[in-house]
Amino acid sequence: MKNRTIVLALIAVGLAGGYGVYRLGMREGMKAAVAASDNQTAATAATGATGTKPQAAQAGRKPLYWQDPMNPTQKFDKPGKSPFMDMQLVPVYGDGGADDAGKVSISPRIQQNLGIRTVEVRTGRLTSSLVAVGSIAYNERDVALVQARSNGFVERLYVRAPLDPVKKGQPLAELYVPDWIAAQEEYLTVKRMQSSGMDDGMLDGARQRMRLAGMSDDQIRLVEVSGTVHPRVTITAPASGIVAELAVREGMTVAAGAPLFRINGLATVWVNADVPENLSAQVRPGNAVEARTPALPGTVFKGKVSAILPEVNAATRTLKARIELTNPHGELVPGMFATISFTSTPRNQVLLVPSEAVIQTGTRNVVMVAQGEGGFTPVEVDIGSEANGQTEIRKGLEAGQKVVVSGQFLIDSDASLKGTTTRMADAPAADSDQKSAPPGQPGAVK
Repeated sequence: MKNRTIVLALIAVGLAGGYGVYRLGMREGMKAAVAASDNQTAATAATGATGTKPQAAQAGRKPLYWQDPMNPTQKFDKPGKSPFMDMQLVPVYGDGGADDAGKVSISPRIQQNLGIRTVEVRTGRLTSSLVAVGSIAYNERDVALVQARSNGFVERLYVRAPLDPVKKGQPLAELYVPDWIAAQEEYLTVKRMQSSGMDDGMLDGARQRMRLAGMSDDQIRLVEVSGTVHPRVTITAPASGIVAELAVREGMTVAAGAPLFRINGLATVWVNADVPENLSAQVRPGNAVEARTPALPGTVFKGKVSAILPEVNAATRTLKARIELTNPHGELVPGMFATISFTSTPRNQVLLVPSEAVIQTGTRNVVMVAQGEGGFTPVEVDIGSEANGQTEIRKGLEAGQKVVVSGQFLIDSDASLKGTTTRMADAPAADSDQKSAPPGQPGAVK
């Protein structure tokens, strides 16, 4: 009786364990079925979002052309291997179906979620407002150099410090010139002897020797009128300005041709402005400019670009624009900082898109063009100048087309992903073709 009870207990335990295993198997099977259904639903949704159709849907249709998904701007009239990438060309159909790997289709609901915005390509004038900074310098075309005409001694100096202002005709220094004494005495002697019937040629010769000694016509005329020797000469300023260089002091001995003073005028000044290399095409000699300086707030100085120096700074990648400003009151002095506003020359009508619409990859420039019904295609473009948030399009677009200005990077990434998927799908097919090629034929695996 006891053994029978044990056997019945074992049978009951076995039945309970079998029922538990059965329930566990049913539960896991239901989970697997639900997961498979979810995956299928997600795949269907993804296919609808990107506009991809089954390959069989294109059966029996003739492609318009073939292209490389990574370079959709190049079209081919027959299938084959891409000359750009290690992959097969893909066909493109009239409605931009699944085989158009460069095109992306996105449903309106997903466009709204991604925040995709488009604008229309328009024509207009690219108005640029270039502003640069620079420093004021002397106008090197308004310079006067004062040199010693003969050997002599500096007896008196009227201007004693550099940067002193001077006026035209103002005395600068007084020199004693011993060489003039002999020439002047000779002239006066010949002039007194002329009354005794001496030839006039000797008087002309004595006058020429005074000129060769470094005397000017005014100084010679003073000797003729006064009839006395004048061994000293007063040097005057030939122009108004600032004594930029002072090379003499009282008591110095100077030789003929030695520089004494350098006078820079201040009626006009230069501004050497740094213009970025990529914007230098907008600046031309003769362009009108307006200058402002922190030292004189509220004052605007008018001027023009006199020259673009043919040298690029290797460190800052800038060119020097030499600007000439009028300075009637002498308020602008060298060393001041100035802000320059350039007035660009009028330009013709060009195609314009917002600068944010252009995707610059480093090797090419791409914009995403809206094709209608949720379709977007990457188009390679040639860009020109850029100003005020607008970029000039020289080639690749037409007026009236719509380009994406927000969310274009997501669309470009989707297009690149589709191209990558196509290459991955072509790789096994290429390997299969190589293995099945007859011996001795190109592509056969030995």
